[in-house]
Amino acid sequence: MSDYSDITVEKRQPGTLLITLNRPEARNALRTHLLSEIAAVLSDAEQDDMVTCVIITGGEKVFAAGADVKEMAEHNAVSLWRDERPRHWKSIREFSKPIIAAVNGFCLGGGFELAMHADIIIAGSNAQFGQPEINLGIIPGAGGTQRLVRTVGKSLAMKMILSGEFISADEALTAGIAAEITQPENTLRRAEKLAATIAKKSPIALKVAKQAILNAYETSLEQGLDNERKAFLFLAATEDRNEGIAAFMEKRSPKFTGN
Repeated sequence: MSDYSDITVEKRQPGTLLITLNRPEARNALRTHLLSEIAAVLSDAEQDDMVTCVIITGGEKVFAAGADVKEMAEHNAVSLWRDERPRHWKSIREFSKPIIAAVNGFCLGGGFELAMHADIIIAGSNAQFGQPEINLGIIPGAGGTQRLVRTVGKSLAMKMILSGEFISADEALTAGIAAEITQPENTLRRAEKLAATIAKKSPIALKVAKQAILNAYETSLEQGLDNERKAFLFLAATEDRNEGIAAFMEKRSPKFTGN
């Protein structure tokens, strides 16, 4: 893999790419350069048929404590309007393959927004989630107000964003933010096990399934059902669908190719 300064990138197992935030001195604060590196890695992974699933983590102690406040202080309204960060967030948002966030420790502000860009969050028992931007006289700026309310509902989203208070891993699980809780030392291991399971599935079916689920945020139930049916019919024309059915009938493991 190419050299990066704010992240490390590894192919840990077949089909899985691991991105680790690597600014321990700043508790993995998301400066612009870090986001640009994540966007660049995902752009390459989008075109890499050997990558089926991506894991993003920050390590056992902290996921990301927020945006880089020192960098933020250098901006004004005009420079923020010209800022490249929205372009990087868009690249992360539009990545078509599954993303798992393995979250330990603080997952705050921009770090929480990054985790919510993932499709599945595995949380360590020491994880804390929050949008504390209100304490700086600002609001979340990378989708926090929109994604959080769609996940947890109005009341809890209002509480977290207006008060800046954090919630625990247990509360995050109850609220639907996290899919599972593990011991901090096992968070990445569990994410890798789940990624290995996902990586064995049909790459094209994974992309279609992810998009169908995300479409539920944007459409009515009727439109969503129509979109789902069209996606189902599309997959019926793929080689992977035929292989999956044949493997089931023959009682063997399927060999998916993404076609």
